[in-house]
Amino acid sequence: MTLIKNKKPIIKISDNFAQYLESHSRHFQLPLDYEDLLRFQDSLPVYDHDDEPTLWETVIYPTQDQSSLEKALIEIYVTLLAGGDKSIIEHLRVDRIDYCAFANSRPFRIRVINQFNDNRDHFYVKKADASRIYGLEFEGLLSPNRVNYMVDQNTLIEEHIIGIPGDHFIEHNLSQKTVNSVRLCKEFVKFNERCFTSLIGDMRSYNYVVNVTPDVEEDQYRVRPIDFDQFCHEGNVQVYLPQFFPENQKIVQLCMDLLNPETVRQYQREERNIINRRFLYSKQQVKSLVRCMCKDELATAANIQQLREELAEFHKNKDFIKCKNMGDIIKQNIISLLNL
Repeated sequence: MTLIKNKKPIIKISDNFAQYLESHSRHFQLPLDYEDLLRFQDSLPVYDHDDEPTLWETVIYPTQDQSSLEKALIEIYVTLLAGGDKSIIEHLRVDRIDYCAFANSRPFRIRVINQFNDNRDHFYVKKADASRIYGLEFEGLLSPNRVNYMVDQNTLIEEHIIGIPGDHFIEHNLSQKTVNSVRLCKEFVKFNERCFTSLIGDMRSYNYVVNVTPDVEEDQYRVRPIDFDQFCHEGNVQVYLPQFFPENQKIVQLCMDLLNPETVRQYQREERNIINRRFLYSKQQVKSLVRCMCKDELATAANIQQLREELAEFHKNKDFIKCKNMGDIIKQNIISLLNL
């Protein structure tokens, strides 16, 4: 079953949305542009721990560009994670730059190393896409997760989201005896609910990570999206429900085996209640964000029509038919799910 048939185009940030980002401290003047990183002259494949090729390749730049690029990237890293404190720059260096042409945002992954202790960290330079940035904002406002990011015209800087990639977790961790399957299933139900509320789509297993946190008795789990490119874009309502992707079938089956319908409804109600509290706390900013969305074209007319009709059927609510754009749709979806 293919829920997403076409690759989503990059959507330019409108002047209206740019003003929103600047007013909420997301806009920065960066020392380099995304296009600057495209000037590499060669590349080498990146292999995983099992010596299998990945979708990433390490890029190599001309000698005359290497030094200036690394200096600019270190400045960006310090601004992103240390508030611009340049006193720490002298012991940081760029260890590697990787590129992935497969993803919509065609990201560069920058590996920074602390020369005092050899500790490594990552951040990403991506082609700025309005859909993705809207998704990052809603994730920060309505979920327990915040992603640190910066925008400058066509360039998006994102911090690395720590966790075990979902596909790796399902393949290698899910069957381990140390996994608390019930707690994991509970979190997946809540993750499903968060994605559907914010209309964050395409949560195939390689588009999210699993955080495992040791607790007093047993581990706790948090599932976090790492790809927001399909936010409020597709017309098929199932795209916004991780449970429908074949890549998640093993964990969905585990949920069906361990959780009865009433327990699932309980977890859904719990998560909606928590989302409602977050909404009330950030109500004015959510409203401002929705107003921006109503002025932007985030999807085709066909996708808007399909999604509003499918959500009208899902919620048994004809108010969705009145929606003219994705901003209207997400507003109505939040109202319907949170009983506002």
